[in-house]
Amino acid sequence: MSFELYYPFGKKKAMTFSYDDGQIHDRRLVGIFNKYRMKATFHLNSGTIGTEGFISREELPSLYEGHEVSCHGVSHPHLTHLSKEEIVYEIWEDRRYFESLVKYPVRGMSYPFGEYDDIVVKSLEVLGITYSRTVNTTDCFLLPGNFLEWNPTCHHNDNIMSKLNSFKNQPHWAALSLFYIYGHSFEFPMQNNWELIEEFCEKAAYDPDVWYATNIEIKDYICAMRQLIFNVDQTLVYNPTCIPVWIGAGQRIIEVKSGLTVILDQLS
Repeated sequence: MSFELYYPFGKKKAMTFSYDDGQIHDRRLVGIFNKYRMKATFHLNSGTIGTEGFISREELPSLYEGHEVSCHGVSHPHLTHLSKEEIVYEIWEDRRYFESLVKYPVRGMSYPFGEYDDIVVKSLEVLGITYSRTVNTTDCFLLPGNFLEWNPTCHHNDNIMSKLNSFKNQPHWAALSLFYIYGHSFEFPMQNNWELIEEFCEKAAYDPDVWYATNIEIKDYICAMRQLIFNVDQTLVYNPTCIPVWIGAGQRIIEVKSGLTVILDQLS
């Protein structure tokens, strides 16, 4: 029996944003995202929080509420230049600091300066980091293979309005797609183009076919989806994860709830 995989509630598209460093311009950016009900991940450096030009410790939990706080290294280091012990410190202490404020496990990150190598990646695997964003853009909407080398679609300056049009007008037979935009909030005042992200969010918002989610929500869902277990004939599916997953079977889209087995050939 044939089936299709879907995002939550039967959606075929997802959109997420990723912004680094935690400068005070995040205040305006978060306001824009909240206005249009976008979801974003903010990769922060615990060593700069509260210093001049950066957000304060006191405002951090409420500012990013509804979004995701993630690691970016205590001191925004060149990770490939550090010893293993220094890498551990930069990530472990970043996690510790932010978890004390946001009150949830911090499991994601982006690579400072976009730099990483095999040693850095392997270090993350034992430090509780389950994904890390690169700056290696794909210019497409494919799902990531290795979440510790998660390549975004594009930077926000990379013709995002044209890409949004392509994202919205994919053929009906297209597989699950993900539009992942990254950048730094300080770039908007530097380049005097706040209207770019405002216009993008206005045109991208409230699309019933799009799931708007943080980086960690995307990662967790895709991992759960990939862990579905089908029998040989693909008439049964078991969800061993704690996250419900949606699939299309016959003419119906169904929710495979956590820990349950669903008989697919009864649903067409």
